[in-house]
Amino acid sequence: MKSWRGRSGLAKVDLYTRVTAYMLLWASVFVLALLLLIRPVRHEAPPLLVAVAPLLNLANGILCHRFLRRAMDTYLKPGTVFPPREVLPAAAVTAATTGAVLLEAATADLTGLLPGMLGAALVPFLAGHCLIHSIRAVALHQALLMGVLAALVPLTGRSAGETLSSVLTVAFLTGWLAVTVRLSLWVLGVVFELREARDVQARLAVAEERLRFGRDLHDILGRNLSVIALKSELAVQLARRERPEAVDQMIEVQRIAQESQREVRDVVRGYREADLRVELEGARGVLGAAGIDCAVESPGLDLPDEIQAALGWVVRETTTNVLRHGDARRCAIAVREEEDRVLLTVENDGVRPDGGGLRGDGGLRADGSGGRSRAGTGLVGLRERLAAVGGTLEAGPGDDGTFRVTALIPVPRTGVTR
Repeated sequence: MKSWRGRSGLAKVDLYTRVTAYMLLWASVFVLALLLLIRPVRHEAPPLLVAVAPLLNLANGILCHRFLRRAMDTYLKPGTVFPPREVLPAAAVTAATTGAVLLEAATADLTGLLPGMLGAALVPFLAGHCLIHSIRAVALHQALLMGVLAALVPLTGRSAGETLSSVLTVAFLTGWLAVTVRLSLWVLGVVFELREARDVQARLAVAEERLRFGRDLHDILGRNLSVIALKSELAVQLARRERPEAVDQMIEVQRIAQESQREVRDVVRGYREADLRVELEGARGVLGAAGIDCAVESPGLDLPDEIQAALGWVVRETTTNVLRHGDARRCAIAVREEEDRVLLTVENDGVRPDGGGLRGDGGLRADGSGGRSRAGTGLVGLRERLAAVGGTLEAGPGDDGTFRVTALIPVPRTGVTR
C-alpha cells in the first residue's frame, strides 16, 4: 500500500473520502455488534437468535462494504449504470439483520436501545444506496423504509410514542448519513473535474503552440510554393517550345527554393531556441493560470545567446511536464551564478509514485531515458543541448515528494556580470 506522503494531492482527497465512508459503515457494524452482546439480549433472546444475529451483522458489513465500494466508483463516473443484481445481496443481508434486531426487541428488554440498533443495521446498506439513485429517489426510498419500520416496530410491543420516537431517530441517522456520504462524494467528483480541466488546459496550450508553428510554416511556404509551381509550369511550356527563357525560369525556381529552405530553417531555429527571460516569464504565467504557485528567482545575468537558449529550453521542457503530469501545487525556478558557472534549478511537488508522470511523449523520464530518441525531446534532448555548451543536467526525486531538475553550465567570467 502506498504511503500517505507518496500519494498526490488528488489521491489523498480520494483516499480520505473513501476511508471516511468505510469508517461510517464499520463503525455501525461495530456498534451493533456491541449492542448484540448486552445482558438482556444474551439472557432473554432465543439462543439461536443470539448466535445468528452477530453473524448476520458481520455478513452485512462485508457485503455492504463491497456494495459501497462499487457505488462510489459508479457515482464518480457519470453515465455509468449500477447493475441491479449487485444490490440484491447487500439488501437481503441488511433486511435479515434488521429482522433479527426486531425479533430480539420482541423477546428481550431493549428499552432505549432499539433506535440505535435499527440505525446501525441499516446504515451499512444505505451508505451505498444513496449514491446509486437520484436525490429524489433516495428521499422516496427513505420515506418508504420509515413507513415499513412504523408498521413493524409496534409488533415488538412498543407503544405508539416509542414507535414514533424510534422511527424519527432512525430517519435522522439514515438521513444524516445519506447527506454526508453523498456530499463528500460530490466534492470528490468536483476535484476530479478540476483536475481534468487542468489537464485539458495543458493539452490546449500544447495544441495552440503546434498551430502557431503550423501557421508560420504555411505563411512562409504557401506563397513560395505557389510561385515555384507557376514558374515550373512556365519553364516546361518554354522548354517544349525550345525557348532559352526556360533556363532563366528554372534558375528563378532554384533561387526561390533555396530561399524557402533558408526561411524554414529560420522558423525552426526560432521555434527550438528559447530566450531565458521570455521562458521564465512564460513559465510563471502559464503555471499561475493553472493554479500552481510559481516562484522565479532570476537576478540580472548577462549570458551568451547559446547558453540562454539552452537554459530556456530546460525551463520550457520542465514547465510542460509540471503542467501535464503530477499534481503540483508549487514550483520553484531559480537561476544563479556559482563562481564561473550558472546554475538553473526547477523543483516541483506533487510527484506521482509511479514516476510523477515524468515520461511519455516529450516528457522527462526519471530513469534518464528520453521520451523519444531524437534530440530536443525529453531528458536526452536536454542533455544534448547542454552538452553542446559544456553543461550537465541532473534530474530525480528531491526531498518530501518533490522532483528536481538541475542544469549547470560553465560560463567564462567575462560572460557573466553581476
